[in-house]
Amino acid sequence: MTDSTPELTTYPVWDKTVRIFHWLNVLCVLGLIAVGTVILNAKVLGIPSDGKILLKTVHVYIGYIFALNLTWRIVWGFIGNRYARWTAMIPFGTEYRSQLSAMLSGIKSGKPVGFLGHNPIARLMVALLFLLLSVQAISGLVLAGTDVYMPPFGNTIKEWIATDSTTIESVKPYSKTGVDEAAYKEMRDFRKPFITTHYYVFYILLAAIFLHLMGVVVTELKERNGLVSAMFTGKKVFVEKPFDAD
Repeated sequence: MTDSTPELTTYPVWDKTVRIFHWLNVLCVLGLIAVGTVILNAKVLGIPSDGKILLKTVHVYIGYIFALNLTWRIVWGFIGNRYARWTAMIPFGTEYRSQLSAMLSGIKSGKPVGFLGHNPIARLMVALLFLLLSVQAISGLVLAGTDVYMPPFGNTIKEWIATDSTTIESVKPYSKTGVDEAAYKEMRDFRKPFITTHYYVFYILLAAIFLHLMGVVVTELKERNGLVSAMFTGKKVFVEKPFDAD
């Protein structure tokens, strides 16, 4: 009697840096969403000004970790292993076109093609997520300076809106002490497109995260290649050699 169980081969894919980035990013995004949601509903929840300042300060500190983690991942996209690089993640280039062609051919023939890294559809989502995360990081840093006067732009903003050089240190969040009203209005006008962007991209990001999670669940159940566990172990398993394997 022969064993009909297909033999699985293990392939390394996600290096340690990618895995650490992923889970640290998950924690940061969850924290930012939680605190951000409370801030958005501060009036309904009856949170006083001091409470809002504290919440925004916590939001910014989480944002620093988030932004540094994202920056390091962007750099790693140029120096990491093959599957960590931008050439293997963004939906452009000859490699992407060949993978897309192979995926479509596999669908037509009824023999789906496996991918060790991100498949062509996942690449679209990865590109979108990195774009949204980057927009949130940049706009968030600007808002940190224009709202609660925190680095990296806080001191510059305080110098902008202070009545003169002697009142810079007296400029505090939610206080008009030492603030030039005209300059403050100019600053708030400058801030407006950043807060608008941060607000709407927040909801777009929530939708993208939901789609990403649904895609992961469907792919895991359909292909059973260890998509989820790979973000812990760095390895996937396949019956047949993946299209993009070395």
